[in-house]
Amino acid sequence: MVGIYFVAFADVVIMSRRDQQRHAEAIVVLGAAQYNGHPSPVLKARLDHAYDLYRAGLARLVVVTGGIGQGDRVSEAAAGRRYLVGIGVPGDSVVLGAGTTTAASMDSVAQYLHHAGITRVLLVSDPFHLARLHLEAWRVGLEAYTSPTTSSPISRSFTTELGYLLAEAAKLPLTFVRGLVS
Repeated sequence: MVGIYFVAFADVVIMSRRDQQRHAEAIVVLGAAQYNGHPSPVLKARLDHAYDLYRAGLARLVVVTGGIGQGDRVSEAAAGRRYLVGIGVPGDSVVLGAGTTTAASMDSVAQYLHHAGITRVLLVSDPFHLARLHLEAWRVGLEAYTSPTTSSPISRSFTTELGYLLAEAAKLPLTFVRGLVS
């Protein structure tokens, strides 16, 4: 078990440092907290990165994900859409996904994208999240590439980021197994 964890940790670290920016049919932004309809600093960093990718012409569609947290009235996805439209992405280029977990978000995204005939995506999230996110995309049949945000507050502190990397390494083997049995 320890060996599996160390392999998973190495994969999480390697994927966190790899930017696979390329043309895709859609950019998928994973949700994070929002406050009364305004993106948290973590979500804003993800959205700003997706905006940069969109402006660079890497995709014409942006899918924002995230559900409604306890006590909230606005979903992370709705806050993300409002933010992107507010900074210049046309409203018809931003699609709402759902999901309060990474797996549920990717299920929602895949359902929409497969129905639209889209399979090639560029995934945007914090660096620590990308290995598991890539596996989730594989699980739902998407051809996925990853592009980490470089401005997230989580990545500013080595200690904070290390905690997230270690936690993701524990989740990665379970995500892989879930993908095999789906």
